[in-house]
Amino acid sequence: MSQHDFTIANQTASSARSDINNALQALASNNSGASAPSTTYASMWWYDTGANLLKQRNEADTAWVNVAYINQSTNKFEILDDTKVVTTAGVQVGILGDQSEVVWETGTGTTESLVSPAKVNAAVKSSSLGSNSQTGQEPSRSVGTVYHNDTGRPIMVSYGINGNNFNGETRWSLLTGPTSTPTGEVTRASTFNQHNYSGNSSGIVPVDHYYKIEKVMGNNTSGVLYWLELR
Repeated sequence: MSQHDFTIANQTASSARSDINNALQALASNNSGASAPSTTYASMWWYDTGANLLKQRNEADTAWVNVAYINQSTNKFEILDDTKVVTTAGVQVGILGDQSEVVWETGTGTTESLVSPAKVNAAVKSSSLGSNSQTGQEPSRSVGTVYHNDTGRPIMVSYGINGNNFNGETRWSLLTGPTSTPTGEVTRASTFNQHNYSGNSSGIVPVDHYYKIEKVMGNNTSGVLYWLELR
């Protein structure tokens, strides 16, 4: 451990040599010590032996910047939490550190960073169909009306139709799409009057998609018996 003011005073030859050697030793040890050097210069290095932190003085010579942790037990150079990853122009493109669990669960963060397997697992579970926060519901819905899945995760729609009081076959479909005019058929349910059969079906509606149930063929006027959603 050695520190120096890096000023060589006028003195005898032997004293000057000793002073110069002390200055060189301070440079070699990165001005190591448990407290900051009393004399500082812009961009100088200091190894803080009390905290095991390698620091550098800022260009204005007004503050110390933490650079890294030197683990004296394992002899490892360790990167500090929340260290930004930047381009040569100083533009941040990532971060070596933690981000809140909410950021991972909502999927709104765009900063590249380290993440634990536990947080990935939580994010996948919170945004997937059948997550713990989803429940089966019987919402007020109308056939032919377009609805929007704005829940932030996929939902499942189940429906059944009446097979009585009509002639021939009737077919109903669940349609979804990314616009307010969904046209993609996901499921279909058919009814047949010969056996008074009531058809039922279910399908998944992706995140931020629109959906509706409509009759695509037949003359069944009884309509949908039930409409259930896991959302």
